[in-house]
Amino acid sequence: MADLFAMTQEALAGMDVELVDVERAALGLLRVTIDRPGGVRIEDCEQVSRQLSRVFEVENIDYKRLEVGSPGVDRPLRSESDLRRFAGERVEVKLRQAVEGRKVFTGILVADEAAQDQEKATFGVEFEAKKDDIQVVRFTFDDVERAKLDPVLDFKGKKR
Repeated sequence: MADLFAMTQEALAGMDVELVDVERAALGLLRVTIDRPGGVRIEDCEQVSRQLSRVFEVENIDYKRLEVGSPGVDRPLRSESDLRRFAGERVEVKLRQAVEGRKVFTGILVADEAAQDQEKATFGVEFEAKKDDIQVVRFTFDDVERAKLDPVLDFKGKKR
């Protein structure tokens, strides 16, 4: 699968889109998730679909249906650069090792600017431990099991 991801990433080079994920699903579905600054447009999906259809045919990639889409509002954060890019946004992070008995933290993602030049950048999640008690859990990208954006959506004035 890593080869398929790398091949897909190479095929999309210069198209002004970022490859987020490549996933094989049931019944021969090949799902490609892309993103771009300002959001993914339907034209982006069409262009990527045409490009990948040609590349996958030449490379003999076996699939029955190709689906190209955006990552949605709960976009997964799969790289250190994703964590830097979305600093200041609300996220949900699951760590590999528990910190004070917890692995999952939801709050505002912070990037340690001073650590950007170091080999391992550090990040944090500001979360409310108790009412009016803001705490920060710190971690490196290697400490993350999974992370995703966790925006607060406002439907008809209802807030979460």
